[in-house]
Amino acid sequence: MTKYLRTTSSRYPNLTALYSIGKSVQGRDLWVMVVSASPYEHMIGKPDVKYVANMHGNEAVGRELMLHLIQYLVNSYSTDPYIKWLLDNTRIHLLPSMNPDGFEVSREGQCDGGQGRYNARGFDLNRNFPDYFKQAGDRNNKRGQPETDAVKEWTSKIQFVLSGGLHGGALVASYPFDNTPNSMFQNYASTPSLTPDDDVFKHLALTYSTNHPVMSRGVACKAGTPAFNRGITNGAEWYPLTGGMQDFNYVWYGCMEVTLELSCCKFPPASELPKFWEENRVSLVKFLAEAHRGVHGFVMDENGNPVEKAALKVKGRDVGFQTTKYGEFWRILLPGVYKLEVYAEGYLPREVDLMVVEQHPTLLNVTLHPAKRNDNLYRHPTVGDRLGPGPSPSYHNQHSPQSHTSKPASDGGIFSSITSGFNNFVSNIFG
Repeated sequence: MTKYLRTTSSRYPNLTALYSIGKSVQGRDLWVMVVSASPYEHMIGKPDVKYVANMHGNEAVGRELMLHLIQYLVNSYSTDPYIKWLLDNTRIHLLPSMNPDGFEVSREGQCDGGQGRYNARGFDLNRNFPDYFKQAGDRNNKRGQPETDAVKEWTSKIQFVLSGGLHGGALVASYPFDNTPNSMFQNYASTPSLTPDDDVFKHLALTYSTNHPVMSRGVACKAGTPAFNRGITNGAEWYPLTGGMQDFNYVWYGCMEVTLELSCCKFPPASELPKFWEENRVSLVKFLAEAHRGVHGFVMDENGNPVEKAALKVKGRDVGFQTTKYGEFWRILLPGVYKLEVYAEGYLPREVDLMVVEQHPTLLNVTLHPAKRNDNLYRHPTVGDRLGPGPSPSYHNQHSPQSHTSKPASDGGIFSSITSGFNNFVSNIFG
C-alpha cells in the first residue's frame, strides 16, 4: 500500500499529496492521501472532507476501496466534469488504513471473528475515543492509543466538514449517536439516540445507501442478523457503543461523520473486490459532495479581517462549530429557514437569519462589531460552558457559550441562496 501511494503521488503531483499523521504501535505510517486540485494547500472558502478506513484491521474492503477511489479520482479529473468540479472545490483526505498492524495479522477469506480487529496492544480503536455520554469510560477508552491519538490530533488541525468511517461485517449506513445516556443498560438497549441534526444525518446516510444497489434494499446479511430499512440505522438503535469515532467527530469538532458498513464479509477474497468497487463507486463520490450542501461563509470584523475561532451554532441545534483562521465556516443543512448564532471574544454576539435551498449552498458572510469593555455584553466562554450534547470540560470544547449576559443582536434577516465485553461480542457479530 505504501509503495502504491508513493507511486501515485509522484505520478499525479498536481492532484495528490501524501502525508503521515503518525505511526501505529508497531511503527507503521498512518498514510493520508489528499486528492484535490489544490493538494498541498487549503483552498480558502472550500471544504475539507475525509474518509477513514480499516480501523478494524480485519475489515479490509474499505482499505482497498480507498486505493480504488484515489485512482478513479485522478484518472477522471480530465474527463469527467463532475469529478473535476468536486476536486476543484473540495480537498479530499483519504486514510486507507488506520490500523495497519491489525491488517497485517488478519487473513483473506475470514468473514467473521476478531483476528486482526484490534491494534497491536489489543485495543478496539472504534472504542478508544473520548465519549460524551460515558466520561469515565471502560478499559478500552481510558488509555489513548497511538492510532486514535493521531486521528484526534489530525481532526483538531483540519476543520473537516464531512467524514465517513469505512467498516465491514454488515451492509448499512449508521449515523450518530452511537452511545446513549442510559449507560447502565446500554448493552441491551435498542432505542435511538438522536442528535440535534438528525434530519441531516439521515439524509447523509440515505445519500450513501440509495446510491448503493444492495445496501438500499435493506436485506439482512444472513439469518439472525438485522435488516435495515432503506439501508440506514441510528447507531445506538442498532447497538450502543462507547468511545466511537463518529460521535467524537460530531460532538468535539462539529464534523458530521457517518459509519459505512460496506460488506457482509469482513475480509472477502480479493477476486470480489471489483464487485465491491462497482457497488460503492457512486456512493463514495456522492457522499463527499454533500459537504457543499447547506450554509458556508466567513466571519469578519469591521475592517474585513477574519475572526478566528468564532463560535457558531444553528439555533435549536445545540452542537456548535468554529471558524478557521481565515474566518471560514461550513454547516450541512437541509432546505429551510434557520437562525445562526455567532459569538467571539471581544465582539458583540450576533443572530443572523438565513435560508437554505436545494440547488445551491447558501453563502453567508457575517460582520462582528467590537464590544466595549464596560458594556458587559459578552463574556468569553469558560471550559464549563456547553450547549446540549458536548464534550466534558476536560476535553477540547468547540461549542458556543451557553450563558451570556445579553441576547445576541439580531441582524434583521440576511437571506442568500446563491451560493469491553458485550459490546465487543456484539460488534464481532454485527460489524
